[in-house]
Amino acid sequence: MGFADRYLHAVNSSDLRDDEHHHATDALCAAALANVAGAGLGALLSRVKYADGTQHRLFESGTANLASLLRIWTERVIQKGRERKWVKEGSAWDAQAAQALYRRVAERSLAYWLDGKCPACSGSGNTLDRRICVPCKGAGRSEVGGAGFERERALDMVSDLEGLLQAHNARAAAMLRSQPDV
Repeated sequence: MGFADRYLHAVNSSDLRDDEHHHATDALCAAALANVAGAGLGALLSRVKYADGTQHRLFESGTANLASLLRIWTERVIQKGRERKWVKEGSAWDAQAAQALYRRVAERSLAYWLDGKCPACSGSGNTLDRRICVPCKGAGRSEVGGAGFERERALDMVSDLEGLLQAHNARAAAMLRSQPDV
């Protein structure tokens, strides 16, 4: 069982006792410690991607976590866009256009990372009559919105999101392995 599975089980647990038979709090503690040790975004990414949409938590819409993640992610994309000099921001019009680009890239990359499944086949890669899905060509993934430059930047940011999540999960899993009481 990987860390994401343990975290999902812990978040959905109705019994958070911590004794020799119950270990749901171990994953929650490791996620918190890994979040402090890392960039500070990993636990929120895990929460939004894996735990907010579960059937058990339908009464909690998860929109507060998603809104918070979108705000933080947009700020990070703006920072990365400026560092990587995606667009020159010489005049006021350039700065306004750059801000719009950064926001579109942030929204598209986060939406694709959260649910990039092909809508035609629901991510299976096959149609109902067991043929290869034409829109996704059997991959089960949809295309990222936008064209050319904007699409490439969104794909870069999707890989950054995945890297942040994987790094957080690796830190948390290492903490679970190394400390018997975490």
